Amino acid sequence: MKAVQFEQYGDPEVLQVYEVTDPIPGPSDMLVQVKATTVNHLDLFQRDGSRPVGKLPFTPGLEAVGVVERDSAGFHAGERVMTTRAIAAKGGGGYASKIAAPAADLVRIPGGVTFEEAVAAGLTSSTAWGALFDLGHLQAGERVLIWAGASGVGSIAIQFAKHAGCWVATTASNSEKAKELQRLGADLVVNHLEQKVGQVVRDAGGVDLVIELVSTTLQASLDACKEDARIVLIGNLGGQQATVDTQAWRLRRVTVIGGGQLRTSMQNERHILELIAQKAVAPVIAHVLPVEQAAEAHRLLASGKILGKIVLLHS
Repeated sequence: MKAVQFEQYGDPEVLQVYEVTDPIPGPSDMLVQVKATTVNHLDLFQRDGSRPVGKLPFTPGLEAVGVVERDSAGFHAGERVMTTRAIAAKGGGGYASKIAAPAADLVRIPGGVTFEEAVAAGLTSSTAWGALFDLGHLQAGERVLIWAGASGVGSIAIQFAKHAGCWVATTASNSEKAKELQRLGADLVVNHLEQKVGQVVRDAGGVDLVIELVSTTLQASLDACKEDARIVLIGNLGGQQATVDTQAWRLRRVTVIGGGQLRTSMQNERHILELIAQKAVAPVIAHVLPVEQAAEAHRLLASGKILGKIVLLHS
């Protein structure tokens, strides 16, 4: 089979296509022919060596969808499945044309959902759902601030929150992204480069919940909070250090919840795919490229100029 791998750490050009041996499924595994994968920030960190993978050569790819190769464990050959949970646990593998995944970790893709939509939903939708509802306990009628609205997590989180009947504020870096986020349903979009996000959101009425993806903006998140609000910290896009006013934190009785390695249940993952099938929500896809152009996909993601997910297709 073919796989896009890197044999040394470095720039995107280290990603090359190789012929490698097919995976050997274990007793509880299914062999899946991969149709699509995505590019995540972790892929970039693994490739450049800032998150070493331990053993080279390495095949990136935290998400994958495809078709089952043969009947087994209740699945039939040709069935369309999402395997994200299985390969995310391994830290990679989606850039290969076949993977072996535990049957218990496969989720069937419903009719009406394309491979591109299913794989773009994957980790971002699971993370967004878990942050909003599993940890954040978001309820209809509440108000939520979602940082980095143009990201994969942010763009689908906006839609989940609106579908749940909530008022949504988010952040963007320019007017073009702001218009797209308003199209997705955002009630308030704040340019975080030009405005004080916390103050603007607070002036608009404040929020009951913040989905914090940046971490260095934690003080702004606290500023945006109403009393007894919750902040779910699920990302460190801005770095790992933040300075906050603990007095304001204490007086507003804000709860900060860590959301590391956040995933929701397989039942919720199936529900998310059904929402996509019903056109109630839609993962935002920025680019669709052949997997052989993985290096270009890495450059696009690193640019910070895209809105949504980059999907890579296997031929």
